[in-house]
Amino acid sequence: MEVDVLEFLVPVENNKTLFVWDIDPCHTEAQIYDGLHSVFSSFGPLYLLKVCPNAPLSPPGFYALIKFYSAAQTSRAQRQTDGRSLLQSSPLKVRLSSKQTPHFLSDSRRPLSHAHCVELANHCLGFNGWTSDIITLKELTNEEEEEEEEEEDGGRWRRLRFGCVLQLSFPHHRQTTRAAAVVEDSFTCTGPDVLLQKRCKLLKQVREKALVQAFATVLLILLGNGKVMVEVKQTSDQVQAEQTEGVLQVNEFSWSALAPDEDDEEWDLTVS
Repeated sequence: MEVDVLEFLVPVENNKTLFVWDIDPCHTEAQIYDGLHSVFSSFGPLYLLKVCPNAPLSPPGFYALIKFYSAAQTSRAQRQTDGRSLLQSSPLKVRLSSKQTPHFLSDSRRPLSHAHCVELANHCLGFNGWTSDIITLKELTNEEEEEEEEEEDGGRWRRLRFGCVLQLSFPHHRQTTRAAAVVEDSFTCTGPDVLLQKRCKLLKQVREKALVQAFATVLLILLGNGKVMVEVKQTSDQVQAEQTEGVLQVNEFSWSALAPDEDDEEWDLTVS
């Protein structure tokens, strides 16, 4: 049985990248994008699809770059589309990338963005195949950062810091993982509306960053029969369940929750 493993990391390998040539200029760039996406997404989820016009000295037309998460799906797509017309009367050339991947890219792959994590999880597991719950969501700004000297424009220089511990669950596979994230920003506060907008933005960012960190420990195992298994990698910095015993679980909050907390210990994500 064919088995493929997907990670929630940016794909940089050559065997996950396709180039498509000889695209006629009989359609617009948007029409070509839609047509190629319809064809190649049928083989598996796509990380990237980019359509570009040919170089000025080349014949009129387009070429495309397509990145998959799965090497097996990339290979299958290449075999079944190369030499086919697909969206025009003449055949297209579809080839695997032959460009060498730099060592600094292959050795230090980046986690997917929040949007890509959600898109990949929904595609492979369905919209009810995973859930995320906030275990702790807390402001970590200390007293010195709360009050700063007034600047010339009448505003005050402020720094806000928020921390979040999040649990990611896969109920159909009985797998869970936890991750923590901290975000901060410095800015000139000219009024309560500016402070509120900044708080809302950072709260959203820290939740998304924690979810990305949690997905980075997840492996999706694609079986040849169409089934998907979920495994969680154990890492040294992974937040274990016993580390957050007794903390307050926060699933939603009101606007009043956005007011500054009382003095907290720096970087302390637990809530008594």
